[in-house]
Amino acid sequence: MNELELEKYKRLMELSSTAKALLFDVDGTLANNIWAHKAAYVETAAEYGVQLNDVLIDETAGWPTVAVAEEITKRYQVEFDLQQFSKRKSTVFIEKYINDTQPISFVRQVLLDNVGVKKIGVVSGGTRSTLNITLDVIGVTGKYEVLVCAGDTEHGKPSPEPFLLCAQLLNIPPEDCFVFEDGDPGVTGAIAAGMGWVRVDLL
Repeated sequence: MNELELEKYKRLMELSSTAKALLFDVDGTLANNIWAHKAAYVETAAEYGVQLNDVLIDETAGWPTVAVAEEITKRYQVEFDLQQFSKRKSTVFIEKYINDTQPISFVRQVLLDNVGVKKIGVVSGGTRSTLNITLDVIGVTGKYEVLVCAGDTEHGKPSPEPFLLCAQLLNIPPEDCFVFEDGDPGVTGAIAAGMGWVRVDLL
C-alpha cells in the first residue's frame, strides 16, 4: 500500500474497531472492477440494441444483475428476457474481464487482518459463481465465513434483507455488525438493518 492507502486502511480499522462482525461488499469495495462491470453491461446492452449510458450502473450499484436488466428495460423502453440478459452479461464479464480484477488493497487488508479476530461476511448483489471467481482472483477465498449473494433473499440491496441474513448466519446481532460499501443502495440497506457502515470510495 502507498501512503494514502495506508491512511485509509487505518481509518477503516478505527471505524470498525468495536464491531464483532465485518460485512464486505465485493464489486467496487474489495475488488477494483466497476469499470469492467460497466463495460460488460454496455457490450451486452448493445447486443440487445440498447446504447447504454453506464451512469445507470453507478446508480444501481449493488443490485442483482437481473434487477439492473429490468431497470434498463424500463429506462430505455425495450423488452427482453431478463434472465438471458443477465446470463449473457455474466459470460462477457467472466470471459473478458474477471481475470484482470485487482483488489482495493486497503479494504482487502482490513479483511485479512481481521481473520480470526472478528466474524467476516461478504454481502453482494452478484451471482455466487461470479463472486467465487472474483474473490479467488483477489486472494480472499477461505477468509470469510458467510457469502450472501443474489437469490439468497427475496429482495436484494437496498433492502436490509441480505445484511440481516448475513448477521443471522454469523450469529452476530445486527447492531454489532459493520458494513463496507461503495454505493448508495448498500448503505441504505445497512442503515435499515441497524448496522454501522462506511463508503470506502468516499474516504
